[in-house]
Amino acid sequence: MRSGLRPVPGSTGALARPGAGLIRAAAALALIAPLAACDTISSFNPFDKSETYKPEIVPEVPAEQLYNDGLGYLAKNDYESASKRFASLDRQYPFSSWAKKALILQTFANYSNRQYDDAIANGKRFLALNPTSPDAAYAAYLVAMSYYNQIPDVSRDQERSEKALVALQEVVQRWPKSEYAEDARFKLNVVRDQLAGREMTIGRYYLQRRNYTAAINRFRNVVSQYQTTNQIEEALSRLTEAYLALGVVQEAETAAAVLGHNFPDSPWYRDTYKLMQSKGLEPRENEGSWISKAFKSVGLG
Repeated sequence: MRSGLRPVPGSTGALARPGAGLIRAAAALALIAPLAACDTISSFNPFDKSETYKPEIVPEVPAEQLYNDGLGYLAKNDYESASKRFASLDRQYPFSSWAKKALILQTFANYSNRQYDDAIANGKRFLALNPTSPDAAYAAYLVAMSYYNQIPDVSRDQERSEKALVALQEVVQRWPKSEYAEDARFKLNVVRDQLAGREMTIGRYYLQRRNYTAAINRFRNVVSQYQTTNQIEEALSRLTEAYLALGVVQEAETAAAVLGHNFPDSPWYRDTYKLMQSKGLEPRENEGSWISKAFKSVGLG
């Protein structure tokens, strides 16, 4: 089933306490009548009556009607009502073909209504139940986009960014020829820039406080994991600065050399070269350095 629906890549009042009137009436009679008149008071007891319970029978709504109702709400962009209809269909007819169709559309309705956690849960359930479905790639894409749309700024915890990275990679790797793969690849680059930016933010913080070892560890993460991001030039420059501060000259020379070789016109390289010259040094690559190996492992350098 192809739904044809795709996301855009973009009076409450206080209730009276039950039986309050009965309690007040019983209290008033108690002031007048003797306590022995239990049969009079008991007449106010709503449970002291011989009544037969008659269960209300609610007729089942056919699966097709629930499904079409859901589609109707989707057409009107009433995603909340649509989600409820599809959820009801799933509950009443859990093993039907209608339930399978309803689950992917419920995921879409959740996503469109920015109920991202619900979209993630329903999308993952669809994938678990229907891993070979033609709509599996779409379900995985909705899960990935639900994480992606919750990515915070770089000053905050990046758990959602990391989950978005994994989910987008799944779309690209499992369904490389799907209509969602190209957009997933683009967004992967955005997420990697985000994660690299987080590492740089923390690294700069340590560098400013002269905690050079902690700063190097953060810049090293960028060089090792995010060489293709827009943070790499600054990371190599900052590594040069931090290694020089620690007196680790060979690594500083290598960081500067790799920066100059790969980004010769970068403003970061110009500043780094001036810093090296002020120390009487020149960029010189040591091919045994982890920096050199990290770049060669991805075909750079």
